[in-house]
Amino acid sequence: MSLRALAVFALLLVPLANAAEPQPAVQTRPPYSARADVRAFAAEIAASTGLSQQQVERWLARAKFQPKIVAAMDRPLLLPPKWYEYAPPLLAPDRVSGGVAFWRANASTLARAEAEYGVPAEIVVAILGVETVYGRNTGSYRVIDALATLAFDYPRRAPFFRGELREYLLLAQEQGWSPLEPTGSFAGAMGVPQFMPGSHRQYAVDFDSDGRIDLWHDTADVIGSVANYLARHDWLSGQPVLLPARIVPDVRDAALRRLDGGISERRPMAAWSADGVEAEDAPADLASDPIGLLLLEESPEDGEPRASYWMAYPNFYVITRYNKSRLYAATVFALAQSIKGAYAAAR
Repeated sequence: MSLRALAVFALLLVPLANAAEPQPAVQTRPPYSARADVRAFAAEIAASTGLSQQQVERWLARAKFQPKIVAAMDRPLLLPPKWYEYAPPLLAPDRVSGGVAFWRANASTLARAEAEYGVPAEIVVAILGVETVYGRNTGSYRVIDALATLAFDYPRRAPFFRGELREYLLLAQEQGWSPLEPTGSFAGAMGVPQFMPGSHRQYAVDFDSDGRIDLWHDTADVIGSVANYLARHDWLSGQPVLLPARIVPDVRDAALRRLDGGISERRPMAAWSADGVEAEDAPADLASDPIGLLLLEESPEDGEPRASYWMAYPNFYVITRYNKSRLYAATVFALAQSIKGAYAAAR
């Protein structure tokens, strides 16, 4: 479930107020620029960047606290979903057909990105499909509202979001647009690929060389930026993401004890082989980097739990740099394979 969906769900759980009861008076919050902690933040930015304290305070004076964001972030932690619960909506036929359509419309750009960065086209397309359904759902919160709310009114993650707010204001200055206009997710992620401001500054590229970077409307920049992000996080061209694992029955219990939250520590393939764990149909030119064992929960049969097991190669862990979740990375891979097959069939 996406963060946006969680936020909506949380609001649906709030009981409606009894209309017959007197309603509390609406309290007006002072502007962020009137707060001492915000002024200190503005002064800190001014001391270390080319932005003026007055300009930062003017921008933050127009930022609006968003209580729905805090409510979403404070929702009680639930048990993480199983693979068979998490993946199906993201692997639905419309998500696959949308990926094929996106690939066909941008085939030359995807091919150029693959040639330049070594990242397969289907992986780039699948990430965009999982993140925003190829740009259909990029978020409706003003980015400055989301980041200010989390930076100054969500103490648990305040240091991280203050850093992202700083990056965002610098990004706006560098790109020449007003920080009061862009919209994104309730966590401040932006554009079709949902980059946080720090990632935008570090990894986004002007892939069509038109003199600006636009992750909302410029598909070439979107494609090039995702490919660059993965390449900069050490994507290994020509190497697998996941391969089915074969576990010798006699050592199955020992192998599964290595799993923690559905994934093991990374070990050399020789160590796995010595313990009776092999990858099926592994190519001969595998990189020597350590790999992990991954469990994906399959739908129960007759009330009995089932699981599939996979060898997770370095490129799997590169995808987790986009989102630190084994389920996310496995879903990106599965969607990529479905899109690739459907694209080839359509051709």
